[in-house]
Amino acid sequence: MMFTELNASGFIYNGVFYNAEFEGILSKIIICYDLMLIDKVSLSNDENSIRDVLLINYLKDNAIRKKANLTDYLFDREVPEDRSIGRTDIKIQTLNTFQDTSAYYIIECKRLDSTNANGSTGLNAKYIENGIYRFASKYYSIHHKVNGMIGFIVHPIDISQNVTSINSLLKTTFTNAGTIQELKYREIVSGHDFSYCSTHSVDENIIIIYHLMLDCSKNIQ
Repeated sequence: MMFTELNASGFIYNGVFYNAEFEGILSKIIICYDLMLIDKVSLSNDENSIRDVLLINYLKDNAIRKKANLTDYLFDREVPEDRSIGRTDIKIQTLNTFQDTSAYYIIECKRLDSTNANGSTGLNAKYIENGIYRFASKYYSIHHKVNGMIGFIVHPIDISQNVTSINSLLKTTFTNAGTIQELKYREIVSGHDFSYCSTHSVDENIIIIYHLMLDCSKNIQ
């Protein structure tokens, strides 16, 4: 596994490295999301249903995998963790997984809307408590010290403002997430304005969580 330092200057903690391979995978996920929008796919307001459309109809479609250069990666859903009690939304196996069975990435998916955006019971709170914290608490494995989250936007919202609300909750309510750097914009694909990174302290390690905010609100039926 190769870590490539692209630009660590934005982080408070010196020496944190962005992961070039994982960013490449995320760029393909954004491409598949764009295809969903082009196809005007009808989606239900359900986290697993949206994930399954993205996964089964796009990331696991052989024709799309070939066109998007995804044939070195396998995407699976609802996979139990081998060494914890977690059950991952999306598990991504790479060529390295064949040499080291622990060497895979995880993406956790959550719905987001504007209801109680700054409160401890809204979807932003669940995004942290049942998403970010699953990595920060080692509920999910962190082999590469890099994993990701997808926020499916199910109602029209100001996404940038919503990220500000998530950051506020990390500061005030969910301090147990070990946040070092709150969600900060990170360009993955030119023209996609809602990709972010956060960093968290886990034991003596610093982990990176990438965040893709995907607006599905116009497709929700």
